[in-house]
Amino acid sequence: MAALVAPAVQASAVPSQASLDRLADTLGYRLDVVDNRPACPAGIEACFLSTITLTIPETLPDNLPTQGLSLTFSFVNRLPLVESDIFTHRLINGDVQQLTLKPGVALRPGAKHRIKLWGVGANFSKAFAMPNAYLVADGLKPRTIAATRAVIDPETGLEILPFVAPMTDEARLATKSDTDKTRWLTAERAFDLQAGRQAPEATGIAILPKPAKALQGKGKPLDLGRGIAVMLQGIGREAIAPALAALRGSSVAEGGVVPLAIRVDTAMKPEAYVLDATAEGIAVTARDAAGASYALRSLAQQAAFDNGKLKPLHVEDAPEYGFRGLHIDIGRNFHGRDQILKLVEAMAAYKLNRLHLHLAEDEGWRIEIPALPELAMVGSKRCHDPSEQTCLLPQLGAGPDGTSGVNGYLSVADYVAIVQAAAARQIEVIPSIDMPGHSRAAIKAMEARYARLAAEGKRAEAEQYRLIDPADTTEYRSIQNYSDNTLNVCLPAAYRFVDTVVDALAAMHEQAGAPLKTFHLGADETAGAWVKSPACKAMIAENGGDAGKLTPRFIERVTKSLAAKGLKAGGWSDGMGHTETASLPKKVQTNIWGVLHNGAIREAHDQMNRGWDAVLSIPDLGYFDMPYAPHPDEGGYHWASRGVDPYQVFGFMPGNLPANAATIRNIHAEGKAIEDKPVLQPGHRVVGVQGQLWSETIRTDGQVDYMLFPRLLALAERAWSPAPWTPAYQAGASYEWNDARVDRAKLKAGWQDFAGRVAAQFPMLERMGIAYRVAPPGARIVGGKLEANSMFPGTAIEYRIGDGAWTRYAGPVAVSGAVELRSRSADGKRASRTVRVEPSP
Repeated sequence: MAALVAPAVQASAVPSQASLDRLADTLGYRLDVVDNRPACPAGIEACFLSTITLTIPETLPDNLPTQGLSLTFSFVNRLPLVESDIFTHRLINGDVQQLTLKPGVALRPGAKHRIKLWGVGANFSKAFAMPNAYLVADGLKPRTIAATRAVIDPETGLEILPFVAPMTDEARLATKSDTDKTRWLTAERAFDLQAGRQAPEATGIAILPKPAKALQGKGKPLDLGRGIAVMLQGIGREAIAPALAALRGSSVAEGGVVPLAIRVDTAMKPEAYVLDATAEGIAVTARDAAGASYALRSLAQQAAFDNGKLKPLHVEDAPEYGFRGLHIDIGRNFHGRDQILKLVEAMAAYKLNRLHLHLAEDEGWRIEIPALPELAMVGSKRCHDPSEQTCLLPQLGAGPDGTSGVNGYLSVADYVAIVQAAAARQIEVIPSIDMPGHSRAAIKAMEARYARLAAEGKRAEAEQYRLIDPADTTEYRSIQNYSDNTLNVCLPAAYRFVDTVVDALAAMHEQAGAPLKTFHLGADETAGAWVKSPACKAMIAENGGDAGKLTPRFIERVTKSLAAKGLKAGGWSDGMGHTETASLPKKVQTNIWGVLHNGAIREAHDQMNRGWDAVLSIPDLGYFDMPYAPHPDEGGYHWASRGVDPYQVFGFMPGNLPANAATIRNIHAEGKAIEDKPVLQPGHRVVGVQGQLWSETIRTDGQVDYMLFPRLLALAERAWSPAPWTPAYQAGASYEWNDARVDRAKLKAGWQDFAGRVAAQFPMLERMGIAYRVAPPGARIVGGKLEANSMFPGTAIEYRIGDGAWTRYAGPVAVSGAVELRSRSADGKRASRTVRVEPSP
């Protein structure tokens, strides 16, 4: 998180790299979130207070540099005021901040300096802290402050930041005002919550997502240990190869004697299948390769659950929605080919069929474009280079040396391999390059290209892909606090850039044998750029003097260009909603990302009524970068929700958006009504749902797994299976919290069935290498007895008193004093975070 700026007055005139390194290794560094509801300094509204405490080592190294010594750190909220006795502060850009020693101030051995950071908003969890603060001085290599490095917890497998102080004062840290009813989900509160949702372990059918119809008969089980003999009619083996491999992964070998007949019936619904298993063998009838693959995935799950002794089974199945997606942001922090391939296999296992790959952001460009090498070579790396000619600024705690795991890009070969793997599993890859906002990585990479070619005297070539107007004097700040993240939509170079990138991606898809169908251009969160750009003068005049209309004109032009290439355009709902429907192709995809209690119904119904393909990406349903629960030790941003747990995702009602007011509270934990405005016109419905993982706080692949699973299983269930507790949509009908029209008995029964099936999936997830979240237990001590429960049935719980040994919890047990508890994964290799309970008064 930081970089230190401060010279030592008594330092030698000959700066030493070793001295800077020694200071970085020994400097004490602690971050405290002090108060989310303090009395704010004059001129600052909605503030919160954090502090950095620096402890100067008792012995300062000799030859400390005196020129340009500074400390750089990341702070993701706006930071209008920093108070320090020895440092001055300046914002570099985005979240990168710099502290510099005041003139005449010396670092004193053993001294402690408390720096007050008055931010805007709140930090409700430790996830907002960023690692890798660093020191830099003139003529020397920057060095990360050792105390700010992240480490991996050997018990949980998750990254932790040891320099972040525990957050324990719920009264000052859980909310910003008394109107906010949010409370931390402590072990005691989790116990009460889970007590009403307890589920038995699965005993019959364990298939997930839940089939439309599934019956388990009586009779002799089919011994799959004898191996299967596959017979195909109307379908090639290559079309179902990954699903057959999954069946083998469930200890069902080929080359055996159990008949497995698979045939195609084109009269069925798309992706539908029928599966019959009797003592004589297995028969699958499917509409297409997708349906056949899904039948085999269901068979693999049930075979594993039945330990290879498959009971008579009849399944008739087809999806509720045709679009069942997962969005992965590898732009903010990079996650590579192997992780994505692992997720592709998991998507196929749970019948998801769209992979939305977010390939570029302000903080990183993650796909090789051969014609524009700077995009990958410069745009994929963050390091300490103020000129940004070799890398981007070290946003989000990337550190100074450019070697951390958050850096990187997909080569052409990597991307082709991902598209091929996805296509083999009937998954469409939708590449996303956000524009015109969120484009800082592309802009800076193209500036590096411009500088290289201009230095070679190739001015005209340099201008071809320059994405800014150097004469533009507009001042703005994006949501993420950038002053320069929006490409100029008035420049021909911008459209040349888009064409080049799209054509390169299309070529990769052709190489993979899976033609590109949809390109997602983002189109959201565009800051107030271009107002003073000479290049935009004419275009602004053409739009009635309103610079705000330039983004819609950009979207309209790009979508038409994509249509001319035979491609469907996708975008986020806020940007798409400002366009003129008549100026867009008839078929476009819009991802609805308004918050349920703040705009989701308006955006969704309006854009469905326009005839667009609306995909629900609502944060309350599927923003998996939000925390699982309101607790300072749960990772994730919280701008849309303080907690998105599997129960909430499972219970979501895509077919009647206002009805979700009955089961989902607003961001202040208040049950509020939701009006049905505008009403949804007859003949329109969502095309599907999509889960999102934005990666600002997700630096490791283990964190990706933790944040996605098991929530993604709940989303897969809602994408594939109806939610029978949903009341029929009635135009104009509003709903309130606990509205009786939502059948809570069916919801509870559905959850209990689902939770049992989820627990049965944990061994399969482990075989895929997915480190799913192990939820901490709920617990309480009443009358001297410890009681504990879990979110999912069969979860092993351990407890200890004081520093004693961990003991397996088997039921209520007498204890004295406070107790610590944790859960364990199905294979016993990982633990949940540890929780603590005190005896009730």
